[in-house]
Amino acid sequence: MALLEKIRVKFGIVISVIIALALLSFIIDPGTLESALNSMSSKYDVGKIDGKRISYNEFQSEIDKFTTINELMTGSSAQSEQMQEQIRNAAWQELVDKYMFVGNAQDAGIHVGEAELVDLVSGETLSPVMAQNPVFMDESGNFSLDALNSFIANVNQDQTGRLRTYWNYLQNSINTQQYYLKYNALFSAGNYENALQLADDLAFNNTTADVDYCLMMYPVGRDSTVTVSQNEIKDYYNSHKNFFEQRANREIEYVVFEVVPSDEDVLATSNDMDAAYEEFKTTDNMRAFLLRNSEEPLSEYWYKDGELNTVNRDINRFIFDDDEEITPILRSGDTFIAAREMDSRMLPDSVFVKHILLQGSDAAHLADSLSGVISRGGNFSNLAATYSADQSSAADGELGSIGWMTQTYMIPGFESVMEARVGRPFVLETQYGTHVVLVTERTKPVLKKQVALLEKTAIAGRDTFNEYYAQANTFATLADGSYEGYRRAVDSTKVYSHPMTITEATSSYGAIDNAKEVTRWAFGAKAGKSSEIITVNNNYFFIATVKKINKEGYAPLEDVSSVISQRLYADKIRDKVLADVKSKIEGISNIEDAAKVLDVEIDRSEALSLAAAGTDPALLGAASVAPEGTLYGPVAGNIGVYLLNVSNRQTGSFYTEEDARNLAAQKAQYMSQLILSVMSDYDGVVDNRARFF
Repeated sequence: MALLEKIRVKFGIVISVIIALALLSFIIDPGTLESALNSMSSKYDVGKIDGKRISYNEFQSEIDKFTTINELMTGSSAQSEQMQEQIRNAAWQELVDKYMFVGNAQDAGIHVGEAELVDLVSGETLSPVMAQNPVFMDESGNFSLDALNSFIANVNQDQTGRLRTYWNYLQNSINTQQYYLKYNALFSAGNYENALQLADDLAFNNTTADVDYCLMMYPVGRDSTVTVSQNEIKDYYNSHKNFFEQRANREIEYVVFEVVPSDEDVLATSNDMDAAYEEFKTTDNMRAFLLRNSEEPLSEYWYKDGELNTVNRDINRFIFDDDEEITPILRSGDTFIAAREMDSRMLPDSVFVKHILLQGSDAAHLADSLSGVISRGGNFSNLAATYSADQSSAADGELGSIGWMTQTYMIPGFESVMEARVGRPFVLETQYGTHVVLVTERTKPVLKKQVALLEKTAIAGRDTFNEYYAQANTFATLADGSYEGYRRAVDSTKVYSHPMTITEATSSYGAIDNAKEVTRWAFGAKAGKSSEIITVNNNYFFIATVKKINKEGYAPLEDVSSVISQRLYADKIRDKVLADVKSKIEGISNIEDAAKVLDVEIDRSEALSLAAAGTDPALLGAASVAPEGTLYGPVAGNIGVYLLNVSNRQTGSFYTEEDARNLAAQKAQYMSQLILSVMSDYDGVVDNRARFF
């Protein structure tokens, strides 16, 4: 148990459980994995990885494991929705690594041997998982083999099995990380740019040219002489089916009744506020009072003028501008708030802090001695080097310097430094040990105040809740379970119907979050059906209807016919304008005569870089190959057809070898980020987690 507590204290409550996931974040882009997913797995499976079906039970087992690790690190079983999402992502990533990535890396000839793992865990080539883990550090903050051996001994003695789970997790993270590092190195080495490629790259990016050009724009209106047949649309669809792959989705409509406080509810809250306000003005035990009566507990924060604007501008005005000790009750929407000044002082915004951390039974006596030595002019940095258990703090280059501290950037237990005198050492105790503290600098003190806030927000009472539920029930009754009935109910009640296309991952509807219940209903319903009342967050009542079900795979021809028609029409317009320009300029050898025939203006770009961003690629491409002093084109671009004349092509030296190498490195990094996405696509990874979570 002592070791479990050590892990919690050393890691603190802010550390993420997802160590391995964070280490691999330079490779894994969460958005790219989703593009590789499809719904080939069983309806009741969480997914499929390289042919291996992932059952709900198997995935839940991984979640339980990472939940245990998180509880071990934080010492708390409480989990926010964000933490639960992190845990699920870590569990899924571990399965992807186990069933797909590691095997593919091994097939590529990559291997992580037992001796290599031992070295990563305890040898000279320590993995960051071990080297940066506080559990294995000595008092100087360095990795300690003794600490590792002590931990392993505790693992073997821990009857709960929790330490074993954590130890297995660390070893697996180290092993997987090493595979990723080697695989990424394999691709990085493959992106080598030889001297010929480098020279070509430099020449291209350093070339500029003066370009005269004219542009014949594509027509904006519809050209009735250009038609697209159904056979052409069908042929395009059959030869470009991959363009029309889609995830399973539902086209739905929904109405929502939001429960909001009535005038009676607001009045009741106002009366409660009035009653509490009288005690608020006089209570001597503000902390206990606010716990009973306010939505905001007592804060130890010291506000300066302007900072209370984030709470309420009028409160800031009363407390600072008018110097009122107690504000009147103020209302903002359905929220009532009042403030009382508890204390005021002249305080700095920040202080520069140094410390010497002492641990052990003699810490208090030694702290007094060191404090005296420093008061008499002793060198703080030298004393910190000799006595401090913290050998890593050196904010200004001198050992012992923590750096600038503020109210929001503060080591727990160090709050008194904000009022400490500059240059006078003092001793304080924290959970980490005994500290000899010295404040060496501080910003100019300003007036700051501690303020208690009495806040109450009106919520809907039972009668109000029942009233909105009755409205939703009336709508659901009129809808009677069908799309036709839903539309009649909309016409009858005049409620706005929201159209929306959703996937199984949809959880937000407009500004309403955590509404996955609506999504689950829609994916379990047939087209043409409407729902009963779906309650979300206990204050939203949804009634939804499914208009259309779009299955996983290729979108049907009828759904994409109009898109294809527009694409083919644009291609035909481009070809028509291109042919028309060719015909009109036949026999013309200079751009001035061509512009007259086409009735367009001549534009000029001086020193146009052939690598310029934001310029039509068709114009850049033509400028890079066109002979100097000769009419070139026509060339079809994005917005029209170009004719151009290139003059004064020059090669400079503004694009350097370093620029080229940096660009190559960026390309290599981009490729490494696509590794897992391409693997997932190739191995048919299916992620159905959204069905269950």
